[in-house]
Amino acid sequence: MARKKKATRKAARKPAGRKTTKKTAKRRGKKSISDMIISKARTKAASDINVSGDFYVALDSAVRELINAAEKRATDNGRKTLRPYDL
Repeated sequence: MARKKKATRKAARKPAGRKTTKKTAKRRGKKSISDMIISKARTKAASDINVSGDFYVALDSAVRELINAAEKRATDNGRKTLRPYDL
């Protein structure tokens, strides 16, 4: 008895979607998700109103400024640990 070979189908490839890399994000002037400190999902969950996309960039830069100021205060006081009162 001769066995028949089963026909195998190759999986249809999905078209490659555009992924934003750090390099292309810098060119566009936008921050990639991995560069953001703020989580968009958590920010949306905490707000009862709509939030624009530009808000997240502004919020991220404000948080970075707070962290930099806290780092400066801690190093000026001779510490390597950030404490709540540094904010």
